[in-house]
Amino acid sequence: MKTSMTVTYEVGEGLYINVTNYCTNHCSFCIRKNGEGAYGSDSLWLEREPTEEEILDSVFSRDLLKYKELVFCGYGEPSVRLGVCRSVALRVKAVAPHLSVRINTNGHSDLILERNTAPEYRDAFDTVSISLNAPTAEKYAEICHPVYKLSALDAVIEFARNVKEYVHSTVFTVVGDFLTEKEISECRSIADSVGIPLRVREYIG
Repeated sequence: MKTSMTVTYEVGEGLYINVTNYCTNHCSFCIRKNGEGAYGSDSLWLEREPTEEEILDSVFSRDLLKYKELVFCGYGEPSVRLGVCRSVALRVKAVAPHLSVRINTNGHSDLILERNTAPEYRDAFDTVSISLNAPTAEKYAEICHPVYKLSALDAVIEFARNVKEYVHSTVFTVVGDFLTEKEISECRSIADSVGIPLRVREYIG
């Protein structure tokens, strides 16, 4: 495994931030299983977690006018460092208010931080994208292998229900290749019950 300090990388018109390699899931479809980086980036395996100032230095070394979006999404679960992500987002917004800020999360932040984290997403993030990934706790455990076992999915759904009250653009996602049509339909029913949209995305091999 090649390590580096690739803290930011480009995907289309977005600037992505890689804050940690730790994740509470070990998903069967995780892009980390397929290589060192993503979308042509250098290795996203970090030598260590970057400090807040190192993250900001990397962000501000870029021409931010090139991007439409700032995305917290690397080779780990960003909400593990929710406080740092929030602080970075607010500091970048103050300098580059044209940027929309998104966090891609597995929805485990309440479990990780052992509190209701939803209010902490307010103002910092314009979009919260939550990986739902399965319609039942058993299926979620089968394909996502969460450290929280069968309790994980209920926590994800409850987090989504709470965070949408603070971040208007909250969305669920599933990787369609790993689910049947019936399971996707069941995921859509869960999303409807929470009151947020569901996006079905393709597996990145």
